Amino acid sequence: MKTSALLPLFICLLLSPRLMATEFLKPARVEKPPVIDGVLDDDVWKQAQELSVFKTFIPDFGKDLSETTSAWMAYDEAHIYFAFRCHDRSPERIKATMASRDTIMTDDFVCVNLDSFNDQQALYAFYVNPLGIQGDSRYASNNEDFSADFVWSSAGRLLDDGYAVEIAIPFKSIRYAGRERVEMAVFIERYISRTTEHGSFPEMDPAKGYAFLSQMRPLELRDVRRSTLVELLPSVVYDLKHEQEEGSLRRSRSQGELGVTGKLGLSSKLVLDLAWNPDFSQVESDAGQVDANLRSDLYFTEKRPFFLEGSEIFQLAGSSPFMYAVYTRRIIDPLLGFKLSGKLDGRNTLAAVFAVDEAADDPLHAASGADNAAFTILRYKRALSGDGYLGAFYTGREQGSDYNRVAGLDGQLRLSPSKMLSLHGFASFTDNPLTPRTEGLALDAYFTHSTRDLDLGTGAFLIDRGFASESGYLTRGGLAGVECMVIPMIYPKSGPLRRIRPRFAGGAYRDLEYRMNEGLARIGVDLLLPGNANLTLEGWAASEVFLGQRFDVSAWRIYGSSWLNKKLYLYLAFRRGNLVRYVAEPFQGFGDTVSGVFRWLPHEKLDWELRLTYADLFARAGGAKVYDYAILRNKLSFQANKYLFFRGVVEYNDYRCKLLTDLLLSFTYIPGTVIQLGYGSLYEKTEWEEGEYRPGDRFLEMKRGLFFKASYLWRL
Repeated sequence: MKTSALLPLFICLLLSPRLMATEFLKPARVEKPPVIDGVLDDDVWKQAQELSVFKTFIPDFGKDLSETTSAWMAYDEAHIYFAFRCHDRSPERIKATMASRDTIMTDDFVCVNLDSFNDQQALYAFYVNPLGIQGDSRYASNNEDFSADFVWSSAGRLLDDGYAVEIAIPFKSIRYAGRERVEMAVFIERYISRTTEHGSFPEMDPAKGYAFLSQMRPLELRDVRRSTLVELLPSVVYDLKHEQEEGSLRRSRSQGELGVTGKLGLSSKLVLDLAWNPDFSQVESDAGQVDANLRSDLYFTEKRPFFLEGSEIFQLAGSSPFMYAVYTRRIIDPLLGFKLSGKLDGRNTLAAVFAVDEAADDPLHAASGADNAAFTILRYKRALSGDGYLGAFYTGREQGSDYNRVAGLDGQLRLSPSKMLSLHGFASFTDNPLTPRTEGLALDAYFTHSTRDLDLGTGAFLIDRGFASESGYLTRGGLAGVECMVIPMIYPKSGPLRRIRPRFAGGAYRDLEYRMNEGLARIGVDLLLPGNANLTLEGWAASEVFLGQRFDVSAWRIYGSSWLNKKLYLYLAFRRGNLVRYVAEPFQGFGDTVSGVFRWLPHEKLDWELRLTYADLFARAGGAKVYDYAILRNKLSFQANKYLFFRGVVEYNDYRCKLLTDLLLSFTYIPGTVIQLGYGSLYEKTEWEEGEYRPGDRFLEMKRGLFFKASYLWRL
């Protein structure tokens, strides 16, 4: 068949209306709302249709969930409500902790996944454990982001034969098409921790794998009140800081700041955020990572509220070293911010961010002649058939005469119920003292096939030597490659193994700067066991090019985790193999990497976590030790109730000879309405002697900080 004959068919595939189920769920429309207390005695639930056919999708598809589950839905003009009755023949084995938000994913839980536009592009996920503790996320482009926090209500209650949960989600907290007849789609889950079972309504199709967005059940709502979202979030922050100066700890800063963030719903689909001197503080210091012998920057998750609204819109399709087109941790301390995010209409989505960063003191831009950097980010998406879309990005960082600008397209195309093609193409334009007037391309195409019995992925990418992204996250430039991965699924009918996933992967790469080849051949197996336990073993033969030399980076590793019982959790990982010493004169090395986490919950409100990270490096020639690096992090959390917690952290970095303490008392009524009091200190093994600081045997307090924060979310 001629290519010209295939073109119209391909265009029809992209632009055709999405295929939708014709049978809509119709939740009960009620006048009197239920009381969200975990007691299912409200008249609402007597009127609502019961949903009780829950089928598993983990560890296998289509099995009856081992414990009976019922769910109900209802709504009024301002909220949509859900209730769950989760029966359990062994209620004493239900895992439920009084924990902070988004830390319940190893508990028993229920989850409401809500595609608020019924367009298969993104969903809200609302998780609740048996004690009513919340977790929430946004899912888009096959990625789930737990950094999002929404305003909603939940309650849970343990019973003699299971537990019950009630949920109320305000329509103001989500984006939806505000019409007389509102279409959404829903997918509800129950997770049983001790059996590692995920069950759902509706049942997932094994021929479609884990394509959640295309397997949700549409629902119809009528007479939802149309109201304009108006939020103001004033905040006050006070910092008192001390630093070492000439052998003594002296006050370096004592400052109080006022800030305000506002949110205006231009429609039920589109939201405008404005911020002046907003609070961009983080609740807790980032956990320490091994920062020796790095080829790329460390990655830290975003925790700051201003950047979380609509963050799922910035997900990038494809799979390459250009991992994120937008990485907001590059914006360190904005003076002001502007953000627009949401839907223009049923198929078109827009997001825009503008921020002026006061902490733009990167040495790369020291000669730019400007103290502040301006970030401009634009994102557009158009929905296609199913969960496919086409999109465009622009990101820019401007500081004086220096700039980095990136523009491009991305998309994912649903070729069949089990097949997806993801791709992106970007061009960058950079001018600064190190890279004057440099240009480059980043191209990627990746194909996936996912069903119950087989996962397959294959793709190709190219990152030019001159490609740079100062608003995104790139692990390595100047590289091209092709990759393939095959994962068959095995489901034992008996025994402790719930699922076996052998993995076979390979890749061929080209270092574009030195015109040298690299290769990878990997084999491994993932084992899923009861008790929320898993074990992975893998090994690989691989080579890597660095500064014109090819090195052997073959290695093997084993890692696994398990809740040994309701109170004890253990995670262990060990890697042994070859390494590269990333210095001006690199050499072949070898070494071990070990990480472990031990958690003990002596009480449902108390959580002790001990985390160890260790890495070493030896020279292959002669076996001389280059370094060993150890970080020990000790965290104790006391959750008095769902609103109030105390957390203490002590972290020791043996390689840097530093000791960090971090104490936090936090009261969070709802996301935004917060009171926090924190204290932190940094100690180093040093001493002041003869007018200078020198390495010492004892710890000296180098920095000390006290902060207070209060904010209040006012919503009209």
